[in-house]
Amino acid sequence: MKKMITLVALTLLVTSLAFAGSVTGYVTDLKCAKADKAGAAHAGCAKGCIGGGEPAVVVTEDGKIYEVAEQDKVTGHAGAKVTVMGTIDGMKITKVESVKAEG
Repeated sequence: MKKMITLVALTLLVTSLAFAGSVTGYVTDLKCAKADKAGAAHAGCAKGCIGGGEPAVVVTEDGKIYEVAEQDKVTGHAGAKVTVMGTIDGMKITKVESVKAEG
């Protein structure tokens, strides 16, 4: 019985770490994001790198990099500023509910 209660408690803890929310930033490729290259001025390069197979990420104004599990939902926004609504687990967007272009 104690094992069952412990298992349920751990499951609840882990699932509570992921939460619904939003992230606003620029869709760029992971390689350039790590080199601090993102934003409107970097749009052409982001489109080319993502089109060439680099994984897309969302980089916030303060430089935080969010990995995106559902790549197909953000790749069409390469180089653009967007707000991604979905499930966020740490620095990863695990479920994308919507992607809205900003300005």
